[in-house]
Amino acid sequence: MRHRSKIRNTLEYLLALVILSTLEFTPRFFAEKLARFYIRLIDLAVPRLRRTAMRNLEMALPELSGELREEIVEGVFRSLARRLLTLACLPRINRNNISRWIRLEGFENFEKAMAKGRGVLVATAHLGDWELSAHAHALLSGPMYVVVRPLDNPWLDRLVERRRTLAGNRIIDKKQFARGILKALSANQAVGILIDQNTSADQGVFVDFFGIPACSHAGLPRLAAHSGAPVIAGFALWDEQEKRYVLRFYPEIPMSGDIRADAARLQSFLEDIIRRHPEQWLWVHRRWKTRPPGQPPLYP
Repeated sequence: MRHRSKIRNTLEYLLALVILSTLEFTPRFFAEKLARFYIRLIDLAVPRLRRTAMRNLEMALPELSGELREEIVEGVFRSLARRLLTLACLPRINRNNISRWIRLEGFENFEKAMAKGRGVLVATAHLGDWELSAHAHALLSGPMYVVVRPLDNPWLDRLVERRRTLAGNRIIDKKQFARGILKALSANQAVGILIDQNTSADQGVFVDFFGIPACSHAGLPRLAAHSGAPVIAGFALWDEQEKRYVLRFYPEIPMSGDIRADAARLQSFLEDIIRRHPEQWLWVHRRWKTRPPGQPPLYP
């Protein structure tokens, strides 16, 4: 990681404090508009995000017209605005008002997996609101472990971690995740792992994702094979009619012990959910950055 100056870290931290504070203490109707304004500023200030999203959509969904891809990208930024608002309001979201923000669906799938007594690996993604998902799970069911990569700015990292642990959830550093996860599983705990990020070739396996070879982290399939813990998927998806999120848990995804085949199964499952809710996935991430040996880069 490149050296970051204290001035940069301080400015980023103060800016984040201002954004989160203004959203947390503004009435929700106006806060929603303010969140969209903040995300619009980020969109203008960092144009590569929109370019990356359009490039990803051109590769993953080539059958769509340019206009439809633009609509999806606009939806992505609206989704990010909703996420920013809920992150700001996490300190105020508790058992008494959680139903205004989110509800559970398919929770029996999680309970069946937990009843096996080997812990549960919850496969999730940067889809909908993954932070609210973990927060709601802790309030409505019980605390869980979440695997995260520390932010480059240590002050911002502490700020976000405080919010992530407000409801009792515990953090496992992605850099040293195996031992922490296996310990949690042996205690019959749930562990949430993001499965949709690009990773380096030495840490992942190449499997098709939207028909394109994508380097996918092999950690979750390896942990499932080692521990025997059941794997289920869970996503907090925005419901426009209800004007709140729905945290859906899906039936157990069978694992074979073949790491590549299991990684492919997980990515295929995720792809199917994204196709149903394309405007809620983080298309601004360079998902296909790592290429198989000998293949040219897909991004400028």
